[in-house]
Amino acid sequence: MCYFTAHEHLNREYICVKVDREERPDVDAVYMSVCQAMNGQGGWPLTIIMTPACRPFFSGTYLPPKARYGRVGLEELLTAVAGQWKTNRGKLLDSAGRIEAYLKEQERATVSAEPGMDLVHQAFRQFAGNFDKKNGGFGGAPKFPTPHNLMFLMEYGTREKKREALTMAEITLVQMYRGGIFDHIGGGFSRYSTDERWLVPHFEKMLYDNALLALAYVGAFGLTGRELYGGVARKILAYVGAELTDAQGGFYCGQDADSDGVEGKYYVFTPKEICRVLGENAGTAFCDRYGITEHGNFEGKSIPNLLGNEAYEEDVNAGYTKAEQAKKELTIADLQKLYEYRLQRTRLHKDDKILVSWNGWMICACAKAGAVLGETEYVDLAVRAEAFIRKNLARNGRLMVRYRDGDAAGEGKLDDYACYILALLELYRVTFQEEYLARASAWAETMIEQFFDRERGGFYLTAKDGE
Repeated sequence: MCYFTAHEHLNREYICVKVDREERPDVDAVYMSVCQAMNGQGGWPLTIIMTPACRPFFSGTYLPPKARYGRVGLEELLTAVAGQWKTNRGKLLDSAGRIEAYLKEQERATVSAEPGMDLVHQAFRQFAGNFDKKNGGFGGAPKFPTPHNLMFLMEYGTREKKREALTMAEITLVQMYRGGIFDHIGGGFSRYSTDERWLVPHFEKMLYDNALLALAYVGAFGLTGRELYGGVARKILAYVGAELTDAQGGFYCGQDADSDGVEGKYYVFTPKEICRVLGENAGTAFCDRYGITEHGNFEGKSIPNLLGNEAYEEDVNAGYTKAEQAKKELTIADLQKLYEYRLQRTRLHKDDKILVSWNGWMICACAKAGAVLGETEYVDLAVRAEAFIRKNLARNGRLMVRYRDGDAAGEGKLDDYACYILALLELYRVTFQEEYLARASAWAETMIEQFFDRERGGFYLTAKDGE
């Protein structure tokens, strides 16, 4: 039997189309609905196989090159599908027809009543039933931070005087910070955790994740006054300022997980390496605090984390003795030394597109953090980013999607308008400058004119004069 690699199969048997979901969220939404209908859940990277008439019959998320850990590999899948297309095409076409029929049925379904508090209470009960009391978060591995759910629980707990809801949010926020999903050396959160403890992440960092997480931690600080939450928010925004901010003020999309072709290599350490950078005494103390061991926790090396040192987060509270204060300052100096040392490694690839929608979320986070934490530097970041969008991504009364290397492109989608309007409203709330409110109102009128479905209600993802 002749054997082909995945690349050879793709070139020999398929016509390949790659869609940037960030620039075309409308296209991604169509095929993500297919994935969710077929598999009960979605995710990225998204793989769709369809007929030449664009009728999908297979969907999946991440596929390893070869089968492993009980998951089908891309090579095996491509071989099987190509064979089926040649010998049993009718089965694949029947599958495509069933998917189309299901999606059309879902599209015709309408909500017949206004949503009420029953729906809100039901959401809380679902979270409570799925909550991991030991590790925080909901369900098992992989675990995503889902900060919007935590913000819902904090709001619900406050309004309904439901301590259980606040507890679920707080346990999750603390455990995520303790875990390796948080970068204790450089700040910021990775995309998700591959285990239920938040220890080993998929090391990719995304702007929108960190924007929403900053909002969640700022919100928790505002509710509780607990400095841990304010400290984590500051570290997220410090990371964004140092690593994801353009010289003109816009925010980049994110950073890859790999360096030198190896996922996580940039982030892990050995005890010898730590001691070489910090010295024997400080290095040993650092390893004890952050779980850096000889056997490691990730492919023979260690991801810094605080899961074995549950008392540490209280170190950031006030009321130190002089010795404790000196110890804390030493740790901060150690982290800075390790950060500078890590920068000398092969740098992570940076996705330096600047998206209106994601920038909108980060502007909200910076503005709110500045107000709640009382630090004007974050408001300044938000003001600069909004000015960047206004200058570079607004043309003839319409928004573009993205900016990169001096070029703005793509017709703005619903997300771009909605997130930019949110950002303008947050800036108005923080600065009381009426120009932000006036611009928010003007863009809202454009959004309604271009996206609102006046017959059935709701908004389309694409403008009425779009492609």
